Amino acid sequence: MSKPSLSAIPLGGLGEFGMNMLALRCGGDMIIIDAGMMFPEAELLGVDVVIPDITFLKQNREALRAIVLTHGHEDHIGALPYLLRDINVPIYGTEYTLALVKRRLEEHGLLGDATLREVKCGRKIEIGQFELEYIYVTHSTIDCAALAIRTPVGIIIHTGDFKIDPTPTDLQPFDLHKLAEYGQEGVLALFSDSTNVERPGYTPSERAVAPRLEELFRAAPRKVIVSCFASSIHRIQQVIDVAGMLGRKMGFVGRSMVDNVELSHSLGRLTIPDGMVVRPQDLKSFDAKKLVVLVSGSQAEPMSALSRVAVDNHRYLSVDQNDTVILSSRIIPGNEKPIYRMIDHMFRRRALIYYEDGGRAPIHVSGHASQEELKLILNLVRPRYFIPIHGEYRMLFRHAALAHQVGTVSGEIFVLEDGETIEFNENGAFRGEPVKAGRVLVDSGSLEEIEEFVIRDRQHLSEDGVVVPIIAIDKHSGTVEASPEIVSRGFLSSDDGVTVMAGAREVVLRTIEQSNSEEKTDWSVIKEKIRVDLKRYLNKQTSKRPLILPVILEV
Repeated sequence: MSKPSLSAIPLGGLGEFGMNMLALRCGGDMIIIDAGMMFPEAELLGVDVVIPDITFLKQNREALRAIVLTHGHEDHIGALPYLLRDINVPIYGTEYTLALVKRRLEEHGLLGDATLREVKCGRKIEIGQFELEYIYVTHSTIDCAALAIRTPVGIIIHTGDFKIDPTPTDLQPFDLHKLAEYGQEGVLALFSDSTNVERPGYTPSERAVAPRLEELFRAAPRKVIVSCFASSIHRIQQVIDVAGMLGRKMGFVGRSMVDNVELSHSLGRLTIPDGMVVRPQDLKSFDAKKLVVLVSGSQAEPMSALSRVAVDNHRYLSVDQNDTVILSSRIIPGNEKPIYRMIDHMFRRRALIYYEDGGRAPIHVSGHASQEELKLILNLVRPRYFIPIHGEYRMLFRHAALAHQVGTVSGEIFVLEDGETIEFNENGAFRGEPVKAGRVLVDSGSLEEIEEFVIRDRQHLSEDGVVVPIIAIDKHSGTVEASPEIVSRGFLSSDDGVTVMAGAREVVLRTIEQSNSEEKTDWSVIKEKIRVDLKRYLNKQTSKRPLILPVILEV
């Protein structure tokens, strides 16, 4: 009797950053590895997040046995609330990963129906025809794992996101010995993270950041504001440790930062000495020379905590002259303009700003493996087949070239994109029939699948219309030169709209009047504030959600 074949079906994460999702099917059993989201490009107006198209999963739901998570970053768990609305199967993950999942599902009202099963690294679990072992790896967050998946056809290794950190801050090393054991036994296929394949050498250890933090903290004449990704628990711990060593207290600002710190501390994964934390409402009155504040919003997301702090529009925190501001995160491609604009605002306040510039000791290190680490994994695992994952197409291609160079892959190397499949059987591996794959754009809790963003906009317009507030503002002083004009189409009838539009003009004027001078002359900030305030007002008055497109006329 012949063995069943094994199919690998990537539904996201191959050809783009984020949206990671890989399905494995053997006989009548299928599992999903990760269910991630990605943030939309700037031109996708009104779209909150982007998730993989799950048409294939819906068509094969009778075979789906579980969702298996490698770690808790949004590009690996962010699609779960939308997936579980259609397909409710058990979710496996490590302790911290499932804690993040619980919080996300609770926000969407789905936690009560979800089945969450915690897995510890080193433990094996059986799901249908799959036997899985979680293997501890180091990354930029905690409780991360690679997966060894034993199937009737052979062993699959999926690295998840990783780097090989020889001196991790939590003293939990990458379990390279376990990978080597599987390599000696014989691995059918390796699926490996490609994010940093364009970087030569090794990714520095997380500990490399501490000396630079200490140097900047010691030199700081006033308070220190540090911004990093809220999921970077190792980085947050180092900031807390250096602050404590120098006798400074800690503050935490921004919803994601506060939530992740509280969650990690409650699980015993973050150590904060008693009496060290200053409440947000006490930050402005606290001695600035004895204060460090961790703030979310390092990518200058509109209305994030750090973006509002930069323009002096935050309730609890301000950037003052001679404050030290440290951006301890990378600048994600596409975010350069808003980040540098935010930095400019802080320079105007005469703060001391530090960000990753290729200088001396780093203030940020990546959580992904560079070329030499990727080579090491290839040498340890020595797979028959190799499939690079997690990255844009050029990265997948370059990872494939790196594998050719290393020479430890005995069979074929496949460079795939979403929807392209690989079939493994006793005769080898070959490309299978493609499946439907793509992107689904998510707008404020609704789930709308579209082929082009224009279609989503047209549907939005046909349902609730469009409102265009037009405001003439002096580009130097930020003063409004005339009463705002508000144009609407497909929103309200002329009879119904008179009172509502009069109120809308008042909302626009009030928003501008309550903004400071820097916000008034930063068009991206003021337009976002107008859009948010007007959206809230119109929804309250009409229960509709028109597309709002503020237009600023420079005078």
